[in-house]
Amino acid sequence: MTTRNTYVLVHGAWHDGRCWERVAALLTAEGHRVLTPSLTGHGDKAHLLGPEVGLTTHIEDVVGLVLGEDLTDVVLVGHSYAGMVVSGVANRIPERVRRLVYLDAMVPTHGENAIDVMPITQAMIDAAAATDQPWRIPPLPEFPAPQGLFGVTDPDDIAWLRATLTDESVLCFRQRVEMDNPAQALIPRVHIRCVGREPEGVTRRPVPELQPNGQPSRVHELKSGHDCMITDPGELGALLLEGI
Repeated sequence: MTTRNTYVLVHGAWHDGRCWERVAALLTAEGHRVLTPSLTGHGDKAHLLGPEVGLTTHIEDVVGLVLGEDLTDVVLVGHSYAGMVVSGVANRIPERVRRLVYLDAMVPTHGENAIDVMPITQAMIDAAAATDQPWRIPPLPEFPAPQGLFGVTDPDDIAWLRATLTDESVLCFRQRVEMDNPAQALIPRVHIRCVGREPEGVTRRPVPELQPNGQPSRVHELKSGHDCMITDPGELGALLLEGI
C-alpha cells in the first residue's frame, strides 16, 4: 500500500499558491494530501501587502497553517525565495517536517537574508528606492525566449501567470532567517535545480557537498525554466512522488 504523504508547497516571491495547480493535481490524484497556501501579500491575501510584511510574516503563515491543520511528517517544498521561508519554518517546528525540498531555491544559513544568498536582489531594492513606494518591488519583467517570464514561454501560460503576480515587500528580502535550532539540522534536504534557461547575470550559490545532518547532499537537475511547476509539472511531480 502506497504511503499517503502530506505536501506543503510554498510559492516564491511575486507568485501565489495558484502556481502549483498542475503539480498539486498530479500529487492529489495519487492519493496524497497537498496544501498550497498563498503567503501574505499574494493571492487571496494580496490586499494585506504592506511595508511591514516580511520574511517573518511568511514563516508565520506556513507555521500557522501546519499547526492549524495539525500536519505532521510534512514534505515541505520551497520554490525560489521560499527557500528562505521553509528554512525558517523548519527552525520553528522541526518535529513537524519530514523532508525539506529546495526547488530552484535560495538556500540560506543561519542569520542570512535573501541579499546574502542572491546579491542581485539588492539591485531590485535599489530600483524600488527610487520610486514613490520604496518598500515594494514589482515582479520581474518578461524576457525574450528562452527565459520568458520566470522561465515560462507559452503565451497562454504567460498571460495566466502575469495575472497572478503581485508586488513583494522589500522587508521579505532584508529580514534574516533563524536556523539555530539543532533539530532543524537533522531534517533531510533535497535540492532540485532548474537548468538550461538561466537568465544572464543570475548566479546561484553551489549546494554544499554535505547536508547539515552530515549526509551527502542530494541534488537533482530538471531541464526547465525557473517556474517548472508551470512548464514541467509532470517531471516535477514525478520527482516529488519518487520520494527524492
